[in-house]
Amino acid sequence: MTDSPASTAPPVFSIAGRVVMVTGAGRGIGHAIATGLARLGAIVYGMDVEFTDRENGFKAIHGDVGDEDASDQLLSEIVSIDGRLDGLVNNAGISPPPDDCYSRATFERTLEINTLAPLRLSWTAAELMKRHGSGSIVNLTSLGAQFGFPDNPAYQASKAALRQITKAMAVDYGRYGIRINSLCPGYVVTAMTKRSWDDEDLRRARSQRMILGRWGEPQDLIGPCAFLLSDAANYITGIDLAVDGGWSAKGI
Repeated sequence: MTDSPASTAPPVFSIAGRVVMVTGAGRGIGHAIATGLARLGAIVYGMDVEFTDRENGFKAIHGDVGDEDASDQLLSEIVSIDGRLDGLVNNAGISPPPDDCYSRATFERTLEINTLAPLRLSWTAAELMKRHGSGSIVNLTSLGAQFGFPDNPAYQASKAALRQITKAMAVDYGRYGIRINSLCPGYVVTAMTKRSWDDEDLRRARSQRMILGRWGEPQDLIGPCAFLLSDAANYITGIDLAVDGGWSAKGI
């Protein structure tokens, strides 16, 4: 019998036994992260408005991050069950359609889910983490938080705000041993990027912009997220960790 990944990982990289909540865990990047962290031995609560029938491998909780009372209560319940909260991964997000990208309603809804919900959850989680003097919060931002892309100003504004919230909260909570960082995906093959992926010209153009020459897969985010949650990142806070195939580093 071979050892599990959790038992063979160097202790500094291990997240075995860590209690972590992942939002937007029903599909795409969130599902990959929640499943991957659970396989590495973490106790994972995955929250989403809907889940498919597939095997999750973590504790799936039906809930909407836009529901302030429900999401905050879930964090408190996790602490009451497991005695602590070690990590929060704010992954849940929405991206409005191009034909409705400038309306006030679109902006308000996008900011509510992509910015205000993770801000509120991060604050609640950080206050709970203060009780045991440690913790790690990972916010999923985007290339769109740093660069201009067409037909999506609400999404880019919401992710840029979350990127700066990450840095501000890192300053405020560092004294309590709580680290807060951004994980910045590039183009990853998910339902959210389906329009670009299905367009052969756009898909090719995106691939050529990446040093590694390919789109990311949701599984590509597991390792970087686990790293930020682990003791290996104990001296890292307030950063933007790009997982973008080299997009943000490439010049000509």
